Amino acid sequence: MTGAKNRRQGAATAPPELKDQDNEVTQGANGYESAHADDGPQENIFLLWPNIIGEHGMRYSRIVLAFASLYYMPLHPRTCSLLYTVSCLLDALDGYAARYFEQSTRFGAVLDMVTDRCTTACLLVFLSSAFPRWAIVFQGLISLDLASHYIHMYATLAMAGSESSHKNVDASRSRILSLYYTNKTFLFLACALNEAFFIALYLLSFSSPLLSPSLLQQTAVVPEVGAQVNSSLLKLVFANPHSAGALELARANKMDSFWPWVLAGVSFPVMALKQIINVVQLVKACKWLAEGDLKARRAMGLPRRKRKTA
Repeated sequence: MTGAKNRRQGAATAPPELKDQDNEVTQGANGYESAHADDGPQENIFLLWPNIIGEHGMRYSRIVLAFASLYYMPLHPRTCSLLYTVSCLLDALDGYAARYFEQSTRFGAVLDMVTDRCTTACLLVFLSSAFPRWAIVFQGLISLDLASHYIHMYATLAMAGSESSHKNVDASRSRILSLYYTNKTFLFLACALNEAFFIALYLLSFSSPLLSPSLLQQTAVVPEVGAQVNSSLLKLVFANPHSAGALELARANKMDSFWPWVLAGVSFPVMALKQIINVVQLVKACKWLAEGDLKARRAMGLPRRKRKTA
């Protein structure tokens, strides 16, 4: 009690400048600095408006919609595609929300990147099971997407500092990466059409016997009530594809492969370009880290010259 009383008395008689310094920042034992409550209004980073209504969309809502789309993915292509598309389109609004509310945060930027990588990876995992012959391709795309973005982010933090954004790519390092990250229209179209191609493949796995020959085997079985049936295969199920039964079935569960093929054809070149950008991003980030390692080794006098022995 006496020691605590003496400390309080000492604080009360301390010079004003020392009191001000004590009220500004407290250094914790773990090395992080924390401000006191009287320094200004306190903010909860997890509840900032851009995190709630989304960076390039609803951040938290995007996660909920992504999980919902994954739930419907195995058996309900229309519902899944709608939820997945809305989740991706919301990614076009959160940046504006962050700037408008002056609440751009590193947490929000990382949350967006992680959400993008995870949703795309989950869709590619499904495509691997839907098209097992091409599983190695989809697995490679997942690995490339995760590796290129992780190494690029790490290289930015290690070489440019924690205050630098991974989107600040100098044209002298890579013109295509600089264009990709600084031109918002190019960035949006590249990401949107990349996702559109994979969504088209997902829909084709339900509607195109050309890509999914197993769909033809389903015609030998009488469809159950509410089961997924493809209208493009009605002529194989019914003698007259324009009969009342065929038309009723088509209206109840219409899934035609024409528009998914159109979407796949339009978006394929952009998807291929996006993968090229991922490769460039991976290579440039690795070279940037290697340059930093060389400078660090030279600063330490490495490699040491071997002494010649007589």
